[in-house]
Amino acid sequence: MTETLNSKFKDQIKRAISASKVSTEVTEDNVYQEGNPEVLPILDEMVEALILPGSRLDGLENLEELLEKAESGKSCLLLVEHYSNLDLSILSLLARKAGGRGKEISDAIIAIAGMKLNEDKVVSAFAGAYTRIVIYPSRYLHGADPKIKEVELPRSASINRAAMKALNEQKFNGKLILVFPSGTRYRPWDTESKKGVREIDSYIRSFDYMCFIALNGSILHVQKTDMMNDIVSEDIIKVTAGPVISCEEFREKARTAAADNEDKKQAVADAIMNELEKMHTTAEAGLNTI
Repeated sequence: MTETLNSKFKDQIKRAISASKVSTEVTEDNVYQEGNPEVLPILDEMVEALILPGSRLDGLENLEELLEKAESGKSCLLLVEHYSNLDLSILSLLARKAGGRGKEISDAIIAIAGMKLNEDKVVSAFAGAYTRIVIYPSRYLHGADPKIKEVELPRSASINRAAMKALNEQKFNGKLILVFPSGTRYRPWDTESKKGVREIDSYIRSFDYMCFIALNGSILHVQKTDMMNDIVSEDIIKVTAGPVISCEEFREKARTAAADNEDKKQAVADAIMNELEKMHTTAEAGLNTI
């Protein structure tokens, strides 16, 4: 059964790649990228084939409240756990299936995406289904050769300036800006991959409201090679959207609770990941009673 699922999944990936129109070269001129409607049905098909009955989105009313604030001109964030390259696909599909204003919520999402999503043809095919703003994460250059840094630092600055300009143009335009605060997928063999990146503090500082989103269940299991070798499985998936929170109040509370000699930005990132972990644990207990 697993072998059949994985074979079908790889065929769907190839179809998504064929339909994808994502440019693999990111420049300051193309950091804002509209989702491709031709790819979306393929990703919906992938998720639908793997999620089991009982899969759902809880807390739709919280997302509807956040969307109302976005439509009123407030800047709004979605801070989401990150386990696989199907996380956004899962959230998008289950929001649309949830009824209410679920489709409008899904359509309003703009994801912040690292450049690797564009550079990898497999991952870019997935990312290409959804509207996103591409950034050049600082961690990409950690430990890089000085000669590479000499070339890439100016490029990263140029791309990120353009990305921030695009973000500022969209954040007050009725959109929900989605960020994965860990900056990468959680990899069970690397506990640091579940640590929040300190740069997330800049988003919290510059937005009005946010919702945390926990993801429970797993249909795509990350491997140490590439996405073509990720393993799929059927599972009950539960997406939990927490209440609408003031970014300013959350940030101030996290910074106040930090020790005097502690990195305040990292303290905010840690507080975000702690909140997501609490939500995940609570939701997991609920799944185990089904």
